[in-house]
Amino acid sequence: MLLALAALMTGCDPVLNIYGTFIPAWLICLIAGTVGTVLLRYLLAKLRLEPHLGPLMLVYPCLLLLLSCVVWILFFQS
Repeated sequence: MLLALAALMTGCDPVLNIYGTFIPAWLICLIAGTVGTVLLRYLLAKLRLEPHLGPLMLVYPCLLLLLSCVVWILFFQS
């Protein structure tokens, strides 16, 4: 039952047409979140705040997820 539901929901993803290429919106959000995380990492290292963050293997993936979700909400909320 869940597999049939998943097959029906595949068409619900917003798709962007960029120069004739159809790109899923979640991919744009992931790329924007990655770029934002890299820029924030550079800023935190420059300000010497990175040693005070805690476990970096947990902080940066959470920051990536947060920024990706913020981009999704800002640009693709219906």
